[in-house]
Amino acid sequence: MDFFFCIPLVFGCPTKINPEGDQSPRICPRCHNAAMFAAKSRTWFEFCFVPLIPMSSKHVWMCGICQLQTQMQPGWEPAIAQPGYQHPNVPYGYQPGYIQP
Repeated sequence: MDFFFCIPLVFGCPTKINPEGDQSPRICPRCHNAAMFAAKSRTWFEFCFVPLIPMSSKHVWMCGICQLQTQMQPGWEPAIAQPGYQHPNVPYGYQPGYIQP
C-alpha cells in the first residue's frame, strides 16, 4: 500500500515595522492626532512563517491611528506635540464612551 503525503509550503514577503529613535509624539499631517512616530520598515522573504532574508528596508514616519506612512526626507519631520495638545476638531473634555445623565 502506497501513502502519499502532501505538505503545504507557505512563503511570502511581508513588511515588518519597528519603532526606532526618539519616540516623542508628533502631529500627523493627515488626521492631526499626536500619534506619529519614527520607525524602520523592512520587507522579508518568509518561508513557513520564519523570516529568512531581508529584502529591503527604509526609515519612515508612521501614524498609529490613520496608518499614514511617509518616507523620511531630509529637512522635513512632523511637528512635536506639546504637552496638553488637543486635536483641533474635538471639543475639550470629549470622551467617546461617556453618556451624560
